[in-house]
Amino acid sequence: MIQFILNEKTIATNLPPGMVMLDFIRYHQHLTGTKIGCREGDCGACTILVGEIANGEMHYQSMTSCLMPIGNAAGKHIVSIEGINFADELNPIQQAMADEGATQCGFCTPGFVMSLAGYCLSSTEPNQQIAIEAIDGNICRCTGYKPIERAAGKVATILKEREGEEVTAFVTRKKILPGYFNSIKDKLVLMREEAIRTQDPELRTFLVGGGTDLYVQQHAAITNADIRFVFDHPELNGIRNEGKKCFLGSSVTVSDLKASPIINEAFPDFQEVAKLISSTPIRNMATIAGNFINASPIGDFTIFFLALDAQLILSDGNTTRELPLRKLYKGYKLLDKKPEEHIEQIWFELPEKNSYFHFEKVSKRTHLDIASVNSAIHLKMNGDSVIEASLSAGGVGPVPMFLQKTSAFFTGKKINDQLIGEAIEVMKTEISPISDARGSKEYKTLLLGQLIKVHFIERRLL
Repeated sequence: MIQFILNEKTIATNLPPGMVMLDFIRYHQHLTGTKIGCREGDCGACTILVGEIANGEMHYQSMTSCLMPIGNAAGKHIVSIEGINFADELNPIQQAMADEGATQCGFCTPGFVMSLAGYCLSSTEPNQQIAIEAIDGNICRCTGYKPIERAAGKVATILKEREGEEVTAFVTRKKILPGYFNSIKDKLVLMREEAIRTQDPELRTFLVGGGTDLYVQQHAAITNADIRFVFDHPELNGIRNEGKKCFLGSSVTVSDLKASPIINEAFPDFQEVAKLISSTPIRNMATIAGNFINASPIGDFTIFFLALDAQLILSDGNTTRELPLRKLYKGYKLLDKKPEEHIEQIWFELPEKNSYFHFEKVSKRTHLDIASVNSAIHLKMNGDSVIEASLSAGGVGPVPMFLQKTSAFFTGKKINDQLIGEAIEVMKTEISPISDARGSKEYKTLLLGQLIKVHFIERRLL
């Protein structure tokens, strides 16, 4: 039995936990404001809010309900567009959209409104640009974005009045969101206590993380799968450092990385890197471990962590073993992992002061797109000489690639234009790109060579 709160209503259901929240909301609760669009997490028409207790406080994030299994809703507050409505008036978010003429057909409007509601429930800075970033997972087909941007600016202006007030108290006092939000935390506490008393620790059959690509690839199979246990609890979460090592739980999401002081200190440009990867709702759901296991040849964070020589701690529930990420991939979608094993933790050594790290990605669109080619480099330096180099690349082979020969070529050498040119020639001997919709094999080879140059230019090593 899965229990959660949907808007103001407590839900207890024994429907398959792999069923996506979009179908549950529309077909089982008959709340049709949440729209069916792409079913791939791209359009944002099905956006909902997911609230849970974190560090003693309610924390809300926007997510695409077409990719969220109801099993992941257990013990949480799920909010559809109907859950932020007032009986006799528009809330300020809806009013701003109306005043600015930010809707025509209206199909995408609920998604935009929900994303802005999530922004109102966050503690981020109240300015128009950040409000616009909060709606980056939503696509409008007919209105055009300028009226929507103006509406987002109006919402941000309202939030400037908060001045340190607790978020939920403020949005309910200002009637941005309904008053029932104030009672949700206490209800979830009671629900969690009940779940702890009644849970069956033996029910662990099918493991799902964020599911942001799995549901796109295998929607029917996952919907009907026996998912009894999901990567969504404290034992498999969290980011911590122990000396020079950083440990990530397997359910750490991209948004968790963005919010981590440890990650931001180690990688000062991480916020810009994250903007190149998916959208806010997907970053709120997608797990790093899922990115690894999905084994896409162009997985952005797989390439990122290959350059850092990340280590995986795999568990079958009884025993654990450690495996370098670089040894996980045996062929296209073939892993050095038993079916019963899952990633329990990930760890890597944090870059030191004498090292350089850089990630690059090129795609047909700057944002909300998968890579044509991506690459990362980690250099340990002694002056202008390379002590150790780690270069990774995606989109140039059947698996995410650690370029072992090219990395070794840099070792012990001084960086200059000639060295980079020679390294690019070595790189060409160990990649095997194919021509596809994202570019010809010749283009991808040329592009990776350019990205290698960019690594050194961006880090001012050339």
